[in-house]
Amino acid sequence: MSQDIWINLPVKDVEESTRFFNEIGFHTVNVGHKRAKLTIGQTTILLFPNAAFEKFTGSNVTDTSHSAEVIFSIGAESREEVDAFIQKVESAGGSVFGKPSETDGWMYGAGFADLDGHRWNLLYMDESRMPKGQ
Repeated sequence: MSQDIWINLPVKDVEESTRFFNEIGFHTVNVGHKRAKLTIGQTTILLFPNAAFEKFTGSNVTDTSHSAEVIFSIGAESREEVDAFIQKVESAGGSVFGKPSETDGWMYGAGFADLDGHRWNLLYMDESRMPKGQ
């Protein structure tokens, strides 16, 4: 069985979402039929207009202004990468719901929402400071 996973994500405006994700440093290309392909490392995320997403899922799109359906977590190489990335998010029009901060003495991260309110976090883990047994 194939181990590939494609994530399908509903967006209000595919072109505007493509612009946003490219501005924050992700590789995003329009693939026709009003959809785009976002690649983060080995992960593929397909951006679909809300109506198309609702049609093939048979379900309404979550109202992200009132609830969250998922959070996408992305690994960072350093604290500085987290800080710089969050600055890009704010400049590109995203919103930060969790300012960069340290947790438990070995994790440093921040949370943001894209243009459609989908939640993401960026996390640097300093494994040399990680408590043993975790």
